[in-house]
Amino acid sequence: MYLLIPAAGSGKRMGGDRNKLLLTLLDQPVLWWTLKAAIASDAIEWIGIICQPVDRPDFEEIVGILNSPKPVAFIQGGDTRQESVYNGLQALPDGAQRVLIHDGARCLATAELFDRCASVLQGCAGLIAAVPVKDTIKVVDSSNGGGDRPEVASTPDRSKLWAAQTPQGFEVATLKDAHARGIREKWTVTDDAALFEKCGLSVRIVEGEEANLKVTTPQDLAIAEFILRQRHPEI
Repeated sequence: MYLLIPAAGSGKRMGGDRNKLLLTLLDQPVLWWTLKAAIASDAIEWIGIICQPVDRPDFEEIVGILNSPKPVAFIQGGDTRQESVYNGLQALPDGAQRVLIHDGARCLATAELFDRCASVLQGCAGLIAAVPVKDTIKVVDSSNGGGDRPEVASTPDRSKLWAAQTPQGFEVATLKDAHARGIREKWTVTDDAALFEKCGLSVRIVEGEEANLKVTTPQDLAIAEFILRQRHPEI
């Protein structure tokens, strides 16, 4: 199984001046933890890190420290996640038929989750890791009560709502076609499953992990550190 890790973002919501994947968790960069799980996965045989040139030397150092027995390639990132994944797909080795895509900021995903997604992907064209939504979700209409006081428009049935995570997995050829159509139609999406959906393609759900949060804010970083300390009391 091939794995692409989009890692080309700037991390503006973290409030820093560097890529958030270089921030430290228990004395190791965020990306170190993501790669550690990917390397430990039995299913993954090749890893592509999609990044910006300014971050590549630091990422190369992280890979060197981990001493990965699996090939790790570095791929030029785009201006958006969508562009970055497109670049990653073009850089996959010849013969790659299926690919997992996992956000570098989801540093708490386990090797078992990668393996589970890889196994299910053998029998479908597209999938996402996801967990059932626990909170009641409100759809709001900000035009009614003013921009700072939006009003509730509706309450969707929580039993039908799942929170999307990564890894997401796809047939390579089908996802390439979806990205090509997205470019032609000028679609803007936040994940690759949305491209599949817009093309009328089926996306399966694989049960994700509650701890598989995306490190986006300083609060997320603190929560991730707490979880890692629980997993690794020896550190």
